Amino acid sequence: MSLPANYLQMRSTVSSEGQLRMELVEKQMPTPTENQVVVRIEATPINPSDLAVMLGLSDSSQATTSGDGSKAVLSAPIAPQIMPALKARYDQALPIGNEGAGVVVAAGSGEYAQSLLGKTVAAMGGGMYAQYQVVDAMNCLPLLEGNTAKEGASSFVNPLTALCMIETMRMDGHTALVHTAAASNLGQMLNRICQADGVDLVNVVRKDEQEKVLRDMGAKYVVNSSKETFMKDLINAIHETGATLAFDATGGGHLASNILSAMEAAAARTPGAYSIYGSVKHKQVYLYGGLDTAPTTLSRGYGMAWGVGGWLLPNFLAKAGMEVAVRLRTRVAKELTTTFASNYTEELSLTDMLDADTVRRYDAKKTGEKFLVCPQMPI
Repeated sequence: MSLPANYLQMRSTVSSEGQLRMELVEKQMPTPTENQVVVRIEATPINPSDLAVMLGLSDSSQATTSGDGSKAVLSAPIAPQIMPALKARYDQALPIGNEGAGVVVAAGSGEYAQSLLGKTVAAMGGGMYAQYQVVDAMNCLPLLEGNTAKEGASSFVNPLTALCMIETMRMDGHTALVHTAAASNLGQMLNRICQADGVDLVNVVRKDEQEKVLRDMGAKYVVNSSKETFMKDLINAIHETGATLAFDATGGGHLASNILSAMEAAAARTPGAYSIYGSVKHKQVYLYGGLDTAPTTLSRGYGMAWGVGGWLLPNFLAKAGMEVAVRLRTRVAKELTTTFASNYTEELSLTDMLDADTVRRYDAKKTGEKFLVCPQMPI
């Protein structure tokens, strides 16, 4: 297959003057090394984890677009108080897009790389908002016969995050989970996994329609943080499930502390010797997202056996090892159109991504909305 000499790739730059600049740049077609492949990217999702790098914590409500077509440039201001946190990336044009899928059109001389030539694969490795991308062959997941790039575009971030939450639960000696922002694409996947694997899951949402989405798909425990009965409902659900591990996508505010308080209150329902130090069972909340940018506030009233920490998928996979990673990726490939199916509300071209009004829509991160970028669409 004859490849073009150059291709377009999206780049994001935070200037030291406090401006975000996002634009398409022309790149020379790479030659893959021994264990690399070149993928013609056909589909790549916009995940919450992509947005922080893509938009650099800028104010998308004030974003503007100049130019058109491949020369379009998105600009947005960044608040002065945020700039110190971004100092390490000042004036660097960063490639963006964590995952995607497409056809392998060139491969290095390595045996595994050569075996992927001509196949449709999902890939992870950064820089996926591009017409082509070179990636390590080991970061590719060959899709099963009949599965399309659009079906495989979200094969890594959400599926592996959901599966690794279950792996973390088992490795740390817990038996049930609490999950916030639970009606998200990831949350729905986690529900399907837990139902299939017989794991009790307490879902925390904030809207009636989100509660309905989960109950309609068979979720047994759904609690709504906007209701006056939230804490009572949460304690009851945690008592019934015995959940002592939570994954919090919001990150900020009081939610992590409320979950720990509910775990302690649920534990107190089980008769036992009183201790000023609270229950002896360890209660853990992992913050894995930042939907709420407020400070994380802990109101310590849940004894001494508790923890709050960060959790990141690549870090967990590095700890779990290759055998676990291969097992989980194999499951994703087999259940791609069932357990791990992703639904998209809109498809965008690379230039659509630079339209200020469109940016405001995908930066809203609304539950039920998911955007798919299709880099082969006309510019």
